Amino acid sequence: GFFDPLGLVADGNENKFNRLRYVEIKHGRIAQLAFLGNIITRAGVHLNGAIDLSGRQFSDVPNGFDAFYGPDAIPREGLLQIVLFIGWLELFVMRDVAGTGEFPGDFRNMPLGIDFGWDTFSEEQKFQKRAIELNQGRAAMMGI
Repeated sequence: GFFDPLGLVADGNENKFNRLRYVEIKHGRIAQLAFLGNIITRAGVHLNGAIDLSGRQFSDVPNGFDAFYGPDAIPREGLLQIVLFIGWLELFVMRDVAGTGEFPGDFRNMPLGIDFGWDTFSEEQKFQKRAIELNQGRAAMMGI
């Protein structure tokens, strides 16, 4: 079996399990990006240029939650842009467009048509890579 301490799929509903797995993979991918962004900015790597029209630099924005709260936080308009961009990704990019996904979280049919060579892997390699992504996503969700 699998670990299900809350009994969310104790009834054996495969569609429910696939939906939960899809959400877990998606959140894991987002957490991996968030964790990477956190590490990179804490290492002192920032975008060049100004974050707003007043000339404040990206490097002047603090790390972590302080980037959202406090006197040096990202301007509200910038946060709105981030939220709108995430919404655009949710609606148009991070989804199974045609319903032809090979597994939950398979977004190879996205508008850019990138598959990263997935079709060249054996079934065993595909299973291993999916397990690695799932575990790394779980670790990132705990880390962020």
